[in-house]
Amino acid sequence: MPRIKHRICMVSDFFYPNTGGVESHIYQLSLCLLKKGHKVIVITHAYGNRKGIRYLTNGLKIYYIPVWVVYNQCTLPTLFTTFPLVRNILLREKISIVHGHSAFSALAHEAMLHAKTMGLKTVFTDHSLFGFADASAIITNKLLQMCLSVCNHVICVSHTGKENTALRANVHPNVISVIPNAVDTVIFKPDLNKSLKSTVTVVVISRLVYRKGIDLLAGVIPIICSRHPEVNFLIGGDGPKRIVLEEVRERYQLQERVILLGSVKHENVRDVLIQGDIFLNASLTEAFCMAILEAACCGLQVVTTSVGGVPEVLPPNLVWLTEPTVDGLLNGLEQAMQDRANNKVIPPDLAHKQLSKMYQWDDVAGRVEKVYSLVMEEPVDNLPCRLKKFWKQGCIAGGFFMFLQMIEHLLYLFLSWQVPENVIDTAIDFPRQ
Repeated sequence: MPRIKHRICMVSDFFYPNTGGVESHIYQLSLCLLKKGHKVIVITHAYGNRKGIRYLTNGLKIYYIPVWVVYNQCTLPTLFTTFPLVRNILLREKISIVHGHSAFSALAHEAMLHAKTMGLKTVFTDHSLFGFADASAIITNKLLQMCLSVCNHVICVSHTGKENTALRANVHPNVISVIPNAVDTVIFKPDLNKSLKSTVTVVVISRLVYRKGIDLLAGVIPIICSRHPEVNFLIGGDGPKRIVLEEVRERYQLQERVILLGSVKHENVRDVLIQGDIFLNASLTEAFCMAILEAACCGLQVVTTSVGGVPEVLPPNLVWLTEPTVDGLLNGLEQAMQDRANNKVIPPDLAHKQLSKMYQWDDVAGRVEKVYSLVMEEPVDNLPCRLKKFWKQGCIAGGFFMFLQMIEHLLYLFLSWQVPENVIDTAIDFPRQ
């Protein structure tokens, strides 16, 4: 039976030149799907002077559209204002599936709602975990619940993430698949020629924000440095919590032992990792955590908080799990250093070989490909069907989204009359090299 070739549009506020786990996931997944013969484009917002259409490696086509970014690379939710441009792109590229990424991305949710209005299929990948108690989580969860109520299929990167999404977005587990992230093991490999040193370098690469446990890190650094004169810290990343680390470094006179690199480009992450011996992750919540996987592939010992989906990522012989507290991280680091001194650690080359068999982007792309084929067999939701799904989510929020959906449908009819599909030029698909 011949394989179906899909025409996929990845959508997210988070993409290159921004760096992070979501950005890397979209990029690597898109390249693997292109390699399998599918049509893939990416829609994201403009980054500075990077606007319009750009082409990345292997012909990956990116639309950097001019929308207003309000906070932390997230666009302002407007719903209707992006519809004309997104509709034009989807029709030009003859897209059949719109794949949104990240619950934080307003652009992804808007594009998926536009796609459903146009009769296209949608898939959503949730990369994060959320709480249920604070006001921001309640609002985010309700908006996600509305968007996913009309989504064909949901992908989560861990089993913990699946449970979290099913509960907070009221999504039936049967329409959620667990497909983990992967790592490019060709790039992230250990330096087997590294010379032995008398010092121990602890590497941290993370966005310097509260969720990543930077306050815990600030409590760990001075205690470890006082107890272990041979330990240095190499910290990559930027964010509002950088000032906390700078204050700790100044207060305890650790300028020579705590190096702050600032933002690190993804292509330089491996060069930073191989300078270290132990990788420390102090996150308070994680759905998967690509950083610990990349570090382990580079042969580093991984000490991490046991939160969210983190325990699912690495086998027990490659990770030291701790409680998300200062004392927990201290115990984990000291245990890792003691095991290192007693030569009770897996050699870097064996760790890399073990993870290379576990995580491959081709395998991830193959599983996502099956999801695409599954949703293409589903019937198209007409307007009454979508309105009924919204109403089931609650009379107040559901009624409000029903109202928005009806306005969007009228806007779709107007755009179809003003700019018919047959007058929109079809994009040329250049053959891949």
